[in-house]
Amino acid sequence: MRDASGLLAEKLLPNDCFVCGHRAGPGLVCTTCLDALPHQLPSCPVCAIPVDGGLICGRCQRQAPAFDATFAALSYVFPVDRLVRALKYRHRLAVSGFFAQALQPLSPPEGEVVIVPMPLHFNRLRQRGFNQAAEIARPLARAWELPLELDGVCRVRDTAAQASLPWTERRVNMRGAFRCDVSFRGKTVVVIDDVMTTGATLDELARTLKSHGAARVENRVVARTPLPV
Repeated sequence: MRDASGLLAEKLLPNDCFVCGHRAGPGLVCTTCLDALPHQLPSCPVCAIPVDGGLICGRCQRQAPAFDATFAALSYVFPVDRLVRALKYRHRLAVSGFFAQALQPLSPPEGEVVIVPMPLHFNRLRQRGFNQAAEIARPLARAWELPLELDGVCRVRDTAAQASLPWTERRVNMRGAFRCDVSFRGKTVVVIDDVMTTGATLDELARTLKSHGAARVENRVVARTPLPV
């Protein structure tokens, strides 16, 4: 049952649902659309691609990526794709908090853990004005009570947009894209990102993190594309 302050906020600060346009109260998405969000299906525990029974997929068995595990909250279909684009290209920063809430149940592993948001190259950061992965990671770090590393890992190559490339070329495109200036010796690094497609960017970042001592790298992504593209 909502308390008086919550009812007052709903009356004073009503929002229209980002998805359907109907009254959503103080939230970004109304209850009906929230319940209808496309949650991730049983998936490969390594790359999070949907797989019957949640077994390790054939690709990960043939060529394991540098990261050890991936967990996705949602599937990258409507309306999640619309929400992602609104955050990245329309500066709807409220969406980052909504995504953080979606990721919060995907709890991090036990042990010595640090959170690293997917770095954004300086040119793209200057153009966009913010790093959407960092905006999602900040409230998660507070909720999970874990350290957040924002400065020690950076993107040093302004690579071609992955979405513009065939999936077979994306791994080559990302080689040498990251630099790490801190030690993660013996730690588990949880990488936060918005969307995972082939995983080539996350793979290269995990390779960099492990070369600087990370014992394990796990990804927490808001959405996973249904199939590699």
